[in-house]
Amino acid sequence: MRLRNWLMMAASAVLAIGQVPAISQTSSWPDRPLTMVVPLAAGSGIDVLARVLSPRLSEILGQPVIVENVTGAGGTTGAARVSKAGPDGRQFLLGGTGTHAYSQTLYQHPPYDSLNDFAPVVLVAEQPVVLIVRKDLPVDNLQNFIVYAKGHQAKMQYGSAGVGSAAHLACVVLNSAAGVTVTHVPYRGGGQAMQDLLAGRIDYQCPLLPIATQQIESGSVKAIALLSRERSRTTPGLATAREQGLTDLDVSNWSALFLPKGTPAAIVQKLHDATVAAMDSPALRARLDEMGVDLVAPERRSPQYLHDFVRNEINKWAGPIKASGVNVD
Repeated sequence: MRLRNWLMMAASAVLAIGQVPAISQTSSWPDRPLTMVVPLAAGSGIDVLARVLSPRLSEILGQPVIVENVTGAGGTTGAARVSKAGPDGRQFLLGGTGTHAYSQTLYQHPPYDSLNDFAPVVLVAEQPVVLIVRKDLPVDNLQNFIVYAKGHQAKMQYGSAGVGSAAHLACVVLNSAAGVTVTHVPYRGGGQAMQDLLAGRIDYQCPLLPIATQQIESGSVKAIALLSRERSRTTPGLATAREQGLTDLDVSNWSALFLPKGTPAAIVQKLHDATVAAMDSPALRARLDEMGVDLVAPERRSPQYLHDFVRNEINKWAGPIKASGVNVD
């Protein structure tokens, strides 16, 4: 009996010793520089957000947070790298609508599972999408637009930065909700699409609000509706599609932080808390306001909220994407 008890105690001691490094590693995190993977090119909206957020995170965490752009395949290359990384908290992803919602339907064989291959940290921000039309289109609000589109859909065209782009899929969802089928004209970039809209060669598009603000303010195009959950602080007078009758429409472009699956809960919580502290910084909030980026409300910032949000986003985008026949494989 004594021998058995001694063996059990010895085994427990060995197990405890084996756990010390993991416990120590978690409690001391971060003990070295961190990498924030941005899955799109430098200068993109999500890249600019990362470069505003990372200095404040560095201050709070006490370690440099280095932004690394890992581009390709609509953002899925960078996201896939983080999904396969070790669960030590050394690198994390600033992902978003494209990497975690569109990708699960656009690709026949996505390189990762958005729900199960990541540890969700925090939903950070949303950029509103706006419906803009050529300045001589005879509509002034969303209901007028829908009536006009239903009567002229065979001749109308809308533009975007390319097949599968955020602006393309936003208009796909809008068209589905409005019950119209309009020809898509893909361009090699948002700038070309905007130029053709200004010239009257296409009828409308659905870009991020900051991209269209200058043209809206100059009267070069007409803003019809925000395709987002709420009005934007940068354009408080512009009503949302929800307010104008499409009560379920919300195609905001969102950004969130994700760690690899299996990352210890303590590390997830530390990164979450640091990010929330950064988001609550008046200087950071003011900078994002200038960019037309809306930080999410406190009640939408928990890891569980982000997990449920991603699941709902995947489902929300799946139907319209499948119905449109869009496929980038």
